Formats: sequence, structure tokens, C-alpha cells
Amino acid sequence: MSARHSTGRRAGLHLAGLLALALSIAVAITIGPAALSVGDVARVVGEHLGFGEAGVSRIKDGIVWELRLPRTLLAAVCGAGLAICGAIMQSLLRNPLADPFVLGISSGASTGAVLVMILGLGAGAISLSAGAFAGALLAFGLVVVLAAGVGGGTDRILLAGVAGTQLFSALTSFIVTSSADAEQTRGVLFWLLGSLAGAGWDQVALCGAVTLLGLAVCLLCAPALDAFAFGQDAAAALGVPVAWVRGLLLVVTALLTAALVSAAGAIGFVGLVLPHAARLLTGPGHRVLLPATALIGAIFLVWVDTAARTLLDPQELPVGVMTALIGVPAFAAILYRRRAVA
Repeated sequence: MSARHSTGRRAGLHLAGLLALALSIAVAITIGPAALSVGDVARVVGEHLGFGEAGVSRIKDGIVWELRLPRTLLAAVCGAGLAICGAIMQSLLRNPLADPFVLGISSGASTGAVLVMILGLGAGAISLSAGAFAGALLAFGLVVVLAAGVGGGTDRILLAGVAGTQLFSALTSFIVTSSADAEQTRGVLFWLLGSLAGAGWDQVALCGAVTLLGLAVCLLCAPALDAFAFGQDAAAALGVPVAWVRGLLLVVTALLTAALVSAAGAIGFVGLVLPHAARLLTGPGHRVLLPATALIGAIFLVWVDTAARTLLDPQELPVGVMTALIGVPAFAAILYRRRAVA
């Protein structure tokens, strides 16, 4: 296959993914109790971007612009970011079971959130998202210290992440059990299982910027990630500064996961399953794999969140429950296919 043909195929694949994502967002916004069409959504967005009047009621305008559009965009951003983190972790650790939460970041974010929600840390000056972000960074710092103390290899980072996860999960359970009332416990549980309810434009802007920056850094490191597939020694022999690249990507992954978890809670299986699905389409080359993984993750979580908010309407399911219900059988199918191929 010529280089020109390969580049054209890659561009076509990414363009198709972008169109599918845009269509998914537009259609998902129309699903719900309010009678909306894709045309209504387009006109409302156009009006707010300065392209004339939408000609719809204020109620419909508010539903689209203030409620469903920011929530759907945040779902897309979180799906893309978590999927990217999963692809990076699986490549760095050379472990198909690695995902964004392997560093204990989700558990640390949970502890930070319950400290703010239940114990009132910060006396109202710290939001739930800020507490979760601080807890996620603290957990990552602890994992780095633990891993450095035992040699700092990728297998040791994985083990340190498991230890950090158990520690912060225990702290969260202790705080909830000893200090929370029934209403607080329900709120914490819903957040821990992942929720995009109450998404705002500030969260979309922050998470979107962090995700784009993280994707850009990872794409710059794509050749090094390809070399990591052959092991650290082989990557070093090819001229890759192994320790520097690994440290940079771990920090980027930690910051990205912390930002997403602080906004949407702990949404599992996105980073575990979707990178494997993307590899089936694109192969292992990270220059193509990472954008494809981001697009698949974004489309996936848009539709999962749509199902979570509409299946039991007016009751809403936590997004993490939906991703687990879909992710477990999907991951089993991928493992079975890999075994059959092997």
C-alpha cells in the first residue's frame, strides 16, 4: 500500500468518525420528553453562534443550549479522554487490562469528593469537582512515590496503582460509613458510579481543553509509543528516552483522568474496552489509533449517556452502570476474538 493511499485512508477514516460524532450529538440531543428535531438543534446552535434567529420557543432554546448540548458535549469529551488514557496506559504498561483508573486516580478523586460533600472540607470554598481533582492528584503522587521506592518499572507502577486504589477506596468507605446520612450516601454513590447530570459549559470548556492538549501531547509521542510495543530495552535501543517519555505520558494521563473524573465521576470500562475495539479497525500504529480511539470513545459515551437518562425516565441511571453493562460482554467478546486469532 502506497504512503499516499495510506494517508488518504487514514484521513477518510477520521473524517467519517467526525461526521458520525456530529450526527450522534445532534440526534442524541433530540431524544427525550421535549419534542425536538435535528433542525431545531441546528437552528438553536446557529443562533447562539451568531447565525440568525432560531425561531423556536425559549423553553426549547433552554433545553438545547443550557441542558442537553453541554451534557452531550461533556459526554463526548469524557468518552474521548478516557479512551485515550486507556490506549496510552495499555501501551506504556504493555498490559491489555490497564485502564485510566489503574493508577488509583478514580479512587483518589472519590475520596476528595466525599471529603467535600460529607465532611465539608474547605468550608464551602471548594467545589465537589475541585475536591475530586485534588484527591486524584494526591492519589497519583502517592502511586509515584510508592513506585519509585520499589524501582519505578511499569509492573511496579501497576502494583503501586492497585495499592493506591485499595487505600483510597477504603478511606472513602470509612468516611461514608462513619459520617454520611442516608441522603448523602445516595448522592455519593450516584457520583461514584458516574453522572453527567448538571453538566455546564465551564466543565465542557475545561475538560475539552485538557483533552485536546492531552491528545496533542500523545500524538507527538506516537513514534515512541510504537517503539514501546517492543519493550523498553528495544525502545531505548531505537533512541527513545524511555524514562522521560514514560514519565511525561503518565503525568498527562493522570491530569486528564483527574479532570474528567472530577467533572463526571468514575465511569469505568471506557478506557479498558474501546482501545481494543479501535485497534481492530486501525491496527497498532498510534498516529492513527489515538484519534480513532478518541472518536469511538466520544460516540460511545454520547449514546450510553442518552440511554442512561431516557431508559427509565423520569429516573436516571448512573452512566457507570450502563458502561459496565455494555463493557463487560464487549470485553469478553474482544478477548474471545483475540484468543481465536492467536
